[in-house]
Amino acid sequence: MTSRSQLASPLSHGKGIPGLPVLLLGGFVTIFDLFVVNVAIPSMQRDLGASFAQIGFVLAGYELAFGALLITGGRLGDRFGRRRLYLWGMVLFTLASLLCGIAPTAEALIAARVFQGGAAALLFPQIYASLRVLYDADTQRRAFACLGMTLGLAAIAGQMLGGWLVHLDLAGLGWRSIFLVNLPIGLLTLMFGGRVAESRLEQRPDLDGAGVLLVAAGLTLLLVALLEGPARHWPLWSWGALALSGLLLAQFSVQQRRRQRRGHLPLVDMTLLRQPAFALGCVLVTLIYSTSSSFFLCFALLVQTGLGLDPFQAGALFAPASAGFMASSLLASRWVTRYGTATLVAGGGLYAVSLGLLIVQVKWTAEGGLLAWWIPVLIAVGFGQGLVMTPLLNLVLGVVPQRQAGMASGVISTLQQVGAALGVCAMGMLFLGTLRAAPAAEPAAAHVDAFVVAMLYNLTAAVVSCVLLQRLRRLGHNA
Repeated sequence: MTSRSQLASPLSHGKGIPGLPVLLLGGFVTIFDLFVVNVAIPSMQRDLGASFAQIGFVLAGYELAFGALLITGGRLGDRFGRRRLYLWGMVLFTLASLLCGIAPTAEALIAARVFQGGAAALLFPQIYASLRVLYDADTQRRAFACLGMTLGLAAIAGQMLGGWLVHLDLAGLGWRSIFLVNLPIGLLTLMFGGRVAESRLEQRPDLDGAGVLLVAAGLTLLLVALLEGPARHWPLWSWGALALSGLLLAQFSVQQRRRQRRGHLPLVDMTLLRQPAFALGCVLVTLIYSTSSSFFLCFALLVQTGLGLDPFQAGALFAPASAGFMASSLLASRWVTRYGTATLVAGGGLYAVSLGLLIVQVKWTAEGGLLAWWIPVLIAVGFGQGLVMTPLLNLVLGVVPQRQAGMASGVISTLQQVGAALGVCAMGMLFLGTLRAAPAAEPAAAHVDAFVVAMLYNLTAAVVSCVLLQRLRRLGHNA
C-alpha cells in the first residue's frame, strides 16, 4: 500500500510527464463547456421553448457552481487525494453531461448545468495542484505550457467544434450533441486515470464546514450579481446581493484567521496573500482572465449578430487567435527559462498593442466586409495572451510551498472565474449600453460601435497588467 509520505512527494524528475494527457483531458472538457453553449443558444430556445432568462441561467449556472466551489474542491483534493477527487469529478462531470444532453425541459437543463459546474469545480483544481506537486521545476514549466495550449484549444473548440456539431445535426440531436461529445472523453479519462500519481497533504485537513458555507455563499452571490445584474439593468436585489457577498467574504476572512489561531488548518491560509508575489499574481490572474471570456463573448456578438456570420464561420474567423495562443504557449516555457519574467512583460505589451490595433481595424473595416485583414492582428492578440497567461499560472503557484499547493490552486482557479465574470459584466454594460443608444435600422454599424467601446475595457486591463507585470518582475529580482 502506498504510504502517506509517498503520496506527498514529487513524482517525475525525468524527461517524460506521466499522467499529463489524462490531466489535460479534464482541463479541456471543463473549459470547452464554458464556451460551447454560446453557439447553441438559438436552437436551444426553439427546441425547449426557453425564455431569454432561462437561457441566461443555462450559461450562468455552470459558471456559478464552478466558481463558487473551486476553493472547496481544492481542499477536498488536499484531504482525500487529488487523483481520487479528479477522477470522481470526471465521473460526475460525465454523468452531468449526459443529463444535459437528454434534458427534456429548460428547467432540467439548468439543473444539469449547475450539477456539471459543481463537478468541474471538483476536478479542475486538482489539475493545477497535481502539476505543482508531482513534477520538478523544469517539467512543471513544460506541463503548464501544455496546459495553457490545451485550454486555448478548448476555448476555440467550443466555438468551432460546437458550431460544427450543431450545424451537422447528427442523428437529429442538434444542440444535444455538444454535451454528449463529453461522454467518450470522460470514459477515456477514467480508463487511463491510474497513470496519474496520487498526492495529498500529509496533515489531512478537516473540511471546515462553516468556511465552506461562507465562501460558497459569498462567491455565489457575487457571481449572480455580476452575471445577471447588467442583463436586468441592475435591479435593487443585485446591489443587495453584492453587499451581502462582501459581508460574507469579509466574515470568511475573519473566520479563517480565527481558525488558524486555534491551531486548525484553514480552508484558505490568509498569510498567502501577505506574500507580495502571490498577492500581485492574484490581481494579475483576475485582470488577465477578465479580458478572455469577455473578448470571446463580444467577438461572437459582433460577427454573428452584427455581421451575420453563422457559428461555424465565426469560430473559423477566431481560429487565428487560438493558433497564436497555442504557439506562444509552447514557446513560453523555453523563453521564460532563458529570459525570465521579461517574457511575461513582453507578452503583456504585445497583448495591449494588438488589442489597440484590433479596435482600430474593426472600426474601419468591419462594415466593408474586409474581415481577412483582421487575421494578422488576431494572431498577435492570441500570441501575446499566451505569453502572459500560460507562464503566469506556473509563476504564481510556484511561489507557494507544496503543502499549500491545493489551497493556492483553488484560490487561483476561483479568481479565474471571478475575473471572467467581472470582464463579462464590464464589457456587457459597455456593449449593451452602446447598442441601446444606436439606431435600430443599422445593426451592423451599431454592433461595430458596441464592440469598439466594450473593447476599451480590455485595452485598459491589458495596459494595467503590463504595469503590474513590471512590478512582479522587480519583486522577482529582489527576492
